[in-house]
Amino acid sequence: MTAGTVNFAVSCDESQTGARTLHQARQFDQFLAEVERRALRIAEMGVRDRDEALDLVQDAMIKLVRNYSARRSEEWAPLFYRILQNGVRDWHRRQAVRRRVMAWFPKAKSDDNDYDAIAAAPDPAGRTPDEELQNSEAMRDMESAVHELPTRQREAFMLRTFEGLNVAGTAVAMGCSEGSVKTHYSRAIHALREKLGEHYQ
Repeated sequence: MTAGTVNFAVSCDESQTGARTLHQARQFDQFLAEVERRALRIAEMGVRDRDEALDLVQDAMIKLVRNYSARRSEEWAPLFYRILQNGVRDWHRRQAVRRRVMAWFPKAKSDDNDYDAIAAAPDPAGRTPDEELQNSEAMRDMESAVHELPTRQREAFMLRTFEGLNVAGTAVAMGCSEGSVKTHYSRAIHALREKLGEHYQ
């Protein structure tokens, strides 16, 4: 997925967002390009599935442009991450429903043709240095520890640490008070230090 893909989808819907100027479109293009990789990392750590994370990020980008193009540029990041976090929570709710429903059905037989092992395998090509870093043991330990955090603590940690949103922006993205952000973030840091050691900053 690239920001260009999202821009094309949005440009096909220009009639619904006709008030956007060329300058605004360029600002959105730049914002989407800058935020994409970090957003993908956040989504992937939230759902533990790269393809699902790609879909969630792209959907969040499209919703941001369609629904909030008239907002000031400094509002885009908190709004975008609020949309993304809502998407991650919705994804988990759908998975929980699916598990409850599927519990009533027998497991698929091993000779079913529905599962494609080749398609399910991760694509090793085209990795950036940043993505290679994620494959290191330290990053795996970090990702595992972050994934084990309670949902709201994980959201606060990812938005404050990986995205660099301030407390106010994180509160908007999470849909809660600034006090709640501080509490969730503090608890996340404490839990990570307990698990990873005091060297963690």
